[in-house]
Amino acid sequence: PIVIKGGVSPSGVAHLGNVNEIMRGYFVAEVLRERGHEVRQVFTSDDRDPLRKLPRKLADADGNIVGLGEVDAGALGRNLGKPYTDIPDPFGEADSYAAHFAALLAADAERLGVDIEMYSNTELYEDGSFDPVVERVLADVDTAREVLSEYQAKADADYVPFNPICAECGKLTETVTDIDLDVETVDYVCTDMEVGDETIEGCGHEGTATFREGKLPWRFEWPAQWQVLDVDFEPFGKDHAEGSWPSGVDIADTVLDIEPPEPMVYEWFTLNGETLSSSAGNIVTVPELLDLLEPEVVRYFFALNPTRARDLDLERLDQLVDDFDRFERAYYEGVDDDSLTAFAEAAYPHVVDEVADERPIRLPYTFAAVLGMVDDPTLREKLAHDEGHIPDDADEATVEAALARVEQARTWAERMDNAYNYRLQADIPDVVRRRDDRRARFAGRCRCRRRRRRDDSGGDLRHRPRPRHRTGRPLCGRLPALFRRDAGPAARRVPR
Repeated sequence: PIVIKGGVSPSGVAHLGNVNEIMRGYFVAEVLRERGHEVRQVFTSDDRDPLRKLPRKLADADGNIVGLGEVDAGALGRNLGKPYTDIPDPFGEADSYAAHFAALLAADAERLGVDIEMYSNTELYEDGSFDPVVERVLADVDTAREVLSEYQAKADADYVPFNPICAECGKLTETVTDIDLDVETVDYVCTDMEVGDETIEGCGHEGTATFREGKLPWRFEWPAQWQVLDVDFEPFGKDHAEGSWPSGVDIADTVLDIEPPEPMVYEWFTLNGETLSSSAGNIVTVPELLDLLEPEVVRYFFALNPTRARDLDLERLDQLVDDFDRFERAYYEGVDDDSLTAFAEAAYPHVVDEVADERPIRLPYTFAAVLGMVDDPTLREKLAHDEGHIPDDADEATVEAALARVEQARTWAERMDNAYNYRLQADIPDVVRRRDDRRARFAGRCRCRRRRRRDDSGGDLRHRPRPRHRTGRPLCGRLPALFRRDAGPAARRVPR
C-alpha cells in the first residue's frame, strides 16, 4: 500500500493547526483510493521528545480548554526534560501526558471522519523497530556528524546523534561518551539541556543506556520514521521546508541509503489574523469549531488551496459557510464560475460523508442565527417555511437536518456576542403589561397633533392622530421589550 504520514510532538493543546497535517494527507489519500490504490494514513506522536517548557493551556479528554490551575500542573513542572511518555497525565486519566494528547488527536480525526493509524515513537523504540536505524547511524557517526554539520553548528567533533534517557533522573541528555555497537549500548553523562534562554539542569549521573533507552535527534528521527514506516508521501508546514526537510533528505540519501518520501509543503493558516499558538493562547480546537460548523464545512476549509496562506476569522464564519453553500451548489447545479465548478466536482465527494442524490437543504447561516433568537422549534420551522428556505413538501428528516444549523449559528452568535445574539420572548413580559396599564390610565390625557388639508371640494381630511404622552413625546412601541440581551453591541437590521 501507499503510506501517507504526518506527525506532531505532543505539547499543549491539540488544536486545529495540528489537524492541518492530518487533513492534507486525508485528501491525497482519498484521491489515490478513488484511483484504485490501497492507502494507509499513519500519524506519529513524537512522544519520546522531552518536555521543554510548561504549556499555558491544556485540553481535557473532551477537548475543552483549561488552564494549568485546573489540573495537576506539578505533574508537568516536576518533569521538565523527561520524555512525554514518562510524564503523568495532568488529568489523572491516561497512562501519560503523551497518551492523553494522542487520544485527543485521534478523537479529532474521528470527528472529521478521517481514519488514521496512530504510532507512538516511544513504542517504536521500545519494540526495537528503530534498532536498525540507530545502529546504522552510530556505526558511521563520522558521516552522520559531517552531514549534520552542514545544517547545525552544534555538530562538532564530540557530537553523537543519540540522546539517552538518564537512569537516575529520567531526563534526556545529549552527552554520549562512548558507543558499543556489539551490545548496542552507549555511555553517557547527564548534562544540562539548553532551551532558549532557559536551562534544564542535568543530574550529572554517568551511566549506560541501550539503543532502546533513548532517541535519535529530530533531524535523524524524521528520516528514521520514513524507513521504519515505509513512508511514500508526507505533507509538512513551510517551517520544515528550509530546515528539517533538506537535512532529512541528505541523511536519508547519505547515511541511511533510502529514498525520501514525496513531499507536500503547505502554508499555515492564521486564526483571527494571528498565528496559531498554544503558548500564546491563540487556538481553536476541533470540538469548539464543530459547535459552530458542520464537519463538511470544516473539511471544506482544509480542502482549499494548501499553497496559499488563509485566515480563519471566527467573527466571519458566516462568510465561510456561505462559500461552502455556493461550493455545494456548484457541484449539484454548476455556477457562473468554471473554476469553482471544476473544484467542486473534484473535491465535494471527499468533503461530505456521503453524496446525496439531491442537493441538501441548507439554511443561510445568518438566517439560521436569526432563527436562533427563537427557542420554539415549531416557530423556527414555520419561519423557515415562510421565508422559502425549506420547501413545503420537505419530509421530517429534511426539515430536521436543515434546522440543525440553527443551534450552531446560535452558538456562534453567543460566543462572538455579535448582532445576532438576541432572544425573542415567547410571552409578553410583565413590564409590557404594566406599561399597557399605564397607557390606559393616561390615554384620555393624550393630546393629538393633527394636520389638516382641504380637498378640492372644500372638505377637511383629518389624518389619523399619532398618540403622544402629555410631555409631547410619542408613545414607545412594544418591540424592544420582546427581546432579551444581556450585553453586546446595539441592535441593527440583519439580513434574511
